[in-house]
Amino acid sequence: MSKELPENAYRELKPGEKYVPIITGKVPEVTVRSVSFGILMAVIFSAAVTYIALKLGQGIESAIPIAILAVGFSALVKRKSTLLENVNILAIGATSGIIAGGSVFTMPAIYILGIEKLSSPFQIFFVPFLGAVMGVLFLIPFRRYFVAEMHGKLPFPEATATTEILMAGEKGGKDAIVLVYSMLIGMIYDFLAISVEAWREVFTTAQIGVFNFFTKKLKAVFTLDTTAAIAGLGYIIGVKYAAMIFAGSVLSTLILVPGFSFFHPQLTQQQLFLNYARYMGIGGIFMAGIISIWKMKKVIRDAIKVGFSQIKRRRKNTEKGEVPRYDRDLPMGTVLGLLGLTMVALFLYFNFSVLKGTPHATWLSLAAVVLVFVIAFLFTSVSAWAIAMISVTPISGMTITTLIVSAFVMMELGLHGQRGMLEILLIGGVVCTALSMAGSLVTQFKIGYWVGATPKNIQIWNMLGAVVSSVVVTYVIILLAKVYGFSPPHPNPLPAPQPNAMAAVIKGMMGTAGIPWKLYLAGAVIAVIVELFGISALAFALGMYIPMELNSPILVGAIIAYLVKKKGGGKAHNKGILVASGLIAGGALIGVVGALLKYIEEETHTHIIPVIGNTGKFGNWLGLLMFGIILAFIYFDSMRAGEKK
Repeated sequence: MSKELPENAYRELKPGEKYVPIITGKVPEVTVRSVSFGILMAVIFSAAVTYIALKLGQGIESAIPIAILAVGFSALVKRKSTLLENVNILAIGATSGIIAGGSVFTMPAIYILGIEKLSSPFQIFFVPFLGAVMGVLFLIPFRRYFVAEMHGKLPFPEATATTEILMAGEKGGKDAIVLVYSMLIGMIYDFLAISVEAWREVFTTAQIGVFNFFTKKLKAVFTLDTTAAIAGLGYIIGVKYAAMIFAGSVLSTLILVPGFSFFHPQLTQQQLFLNYARYMGIGGIFMAGIISIWKMKKVIRDAIKVGFSQIKRRRKNTEKGEVPRYDRDLPMGTVLGLLGLTMVALFLYFNFSVLKGTPHATWLSLAAVVLVFVIAFLFTSVSAWAIAMISVTPISGMTITTLIVSAFVMMELGLHGQRGMLEILLIGGVVCTALSMAGSLVTQFKIGYWVGATPKNIQIWNMLGAVVSSVVVTYVIILLAKVYGFSPPHPNPLPAPQPNAMAAVIKGMMGTAGIPWKLYLAGAVIAVIVELFGISALAFALGMYIPMELNSPILVGAIIAYLVKKKGGGKAHNKGILVASGLIAGGALIGVVGALLKYIEEETHTHIIPVIGNTGKFGNWLGLLMFGIILAFIYFDSMRAGEKK
């Protein structure tokens, strides 16, 4: 087996030219080792991604760190893992990011809306699980279109990075060491900041006297979260999108909030942001989702057309026995049968669990199933295309679109009140997870196409891995809801920006809170304007919605990435990605551990974590200093691998 990808792996193929993966024969792929290690990765990263997504409003991609750890694990055991075993580890472990990305954007809204008594862990588990299965089944007909027919035309940045890591593993797993010590540093640093309160987690100008005029009169406050995980996230995102996100935050926090303060001087800065600027951000996210779909309308049409043609072609080729191992999907009969079973499961789920005892539950459940399938099918190709092109997918905007469409339909059918809120939220949760799965799975399909993994195995083990990840994510959400909460009156709730947005939309449409249509419309207009100027409406709108304290450090981390790449070259930048990934994973993991320890403290009335409580003015400046130190660590440790100029 070659230790290098073929020369035509990344470029478009010439007429008559075919791409042949580096492994065409049979080698160990689905083994006890790959399944066991994959499940372990699914458990660890499901907890980590759930916490980080609820805190930052953005998930972390688990495929790259899992690939690094798989390579490192292979180097430590007696028999070195095969490349295809490592791909199978990815297929199982990467469900962590998929399930968390779909579940935590919606399910915490159950607690925000105060309807948790109508729900249960069983309900919360089935939403991401069924959504993940749907995402796999819907994308199978499109696989060859994205990975083969569009070969060299779509850049697949995340798939490229992950594949390069796996290929590097064929030569040695030294990169895993970088990831491990970065994780340890991230865990220690964020534990001291968040749990021990050795310094103030969020630096703020509100504690600096010279800014009193801006703080008290204009309600304009600059904030910056000093945790290592967010600095690492900024490094990964890069300057382009970080700047767009921060620009939205500047508009929302430093322009809109002061503007609204003239009309409502009695409200605090936080109240102005939550009650006015944030709703404009929701309107912007909704419009950004519509813009994304409109821009991809040709892709959707072509992908659906090709998908159906592939079904017919694959059936004929299978009958002739012409499909090689590395090009075999689940049989189309099996795919259609599983889709039918999923529809039945969704109907039973809605009819006998969610809407139990509700008048006309049967018809309402049927309508919900149709909504889920139609919307998820239409958006699947959008999500996959976005990941293949830029590694970013507008899941939040598409999910909010789903909620609004579903709410209108279900209200017309007579569903209202808390049961209606729960039904709409669960519909959105299934669709959201299906789109998350489609985005991640297209990356795995491309990796498998390059190296020669069996698509059928990737599909099966993504569905099976979803069981483990759904269980972990469900109980981590329940744990965090009890310890922190996701909205007031909890004293220090996790921001959970997407679930709060979902809850606000649902409450406005099906509750008694009223809908701030003018603010939504204003945000939608802003999204259109920034899109016309060539700025990503989704990135800008997310910046408007997410608090500045989470957006400002992302930009700083992105600037560090720019400096590393400019001065140290590609090798330094690539090492920086490893360091940043370690900080993100470490900070996220310790966040879950800290929450668990606090939960134990509350339940047992004991003190486990020593709390310094250094959150005053000195702690404020100390937090800024510590943030500078962690940035310096990222920069100088990355530059050690730099190319000599």
